[in-house]
Amino acid sequence: MRAQRIVQIRRAKQRDAAAIESLIRESFREHEPAYTLEAFDLATPREREIEKRIREWAVWVAVDANVIVGTISAHSEGSALHIRSMAVHPRMRGQGIGKLLLVRVEDFAFGDGYKRLLLNTTPFMNSAIRLYERFGFAFTGTEQNWFGTRLRTMTKQLTLGRSLKTPLSALLGCAKNYVGRTLDTDAY
Repeated sequence: MRAQRIVQIRRAKQRDAAAIESLIRESFREHEPAYTLEAFDLATPREREIEKRIREWAVWVAVDANVIVGTISAHSEGSALHIRSMAVHPRMRGQGIGKLLLVRVEDFAFGDGYKRLLLNTTPFMNSAIRLYERFGFAFTGTEQNWFGTRLRTMTKQLTLGRSLKTPLSALLGCAKNYVGRTLDTDAY
C-alpha cells in the first residue's frame, strides 16, 4: 500500500515570501513566451510585493515535506474575494493541490461573508481554466488587454445551500481528511 501524502495548507508568513516568488516564477515559466514582458513581470510578483500581500491580503501556501509547492492569494473587492497568483509547482501538478487551495479560499470566503469568488486568467492557461471550470467558475464575458496580454474574467457565485458544518472538501470528494489547514491529497 502506498503511503498517504499529506499536504498542509496554511497561511503564508513573511519568511515564505522568497519561496513563493520562486514558486510562482517556476510555475509560470512554461507560459512566459505567451505573455508580454510587462504582463509576465506583473503575473510573477517579486518578493517585496509578496511580503506586502502577506501583510494586507490573505495568502496561503501548500506545503509538502516542508517545501512550499503551491500558493494562492486573495483580496477583497466589495462583496467578491479576488483570487490572484495561484500556482502549483510543475512537479506537483495533477495531485489535487490546486483544488485544495481553491477549497481553502472558498471556505475563507464563506466564513467572511463574501458573495462570490473572482479571478482573471489568460486564454493559454488551459489546465488552470479546466480546474476553475470544474470548481464552478464560469467566464463572465469580460476581457481586457493587460499590457498586451489578453485577460479573461471568471467568477463563482457562493451560495449557502450547503451545510456549513460539512467541509467543502468533503462535499467535493477531494480529500479524506480535512481539519481546517491540512488536507489529505491521497484521495485524488
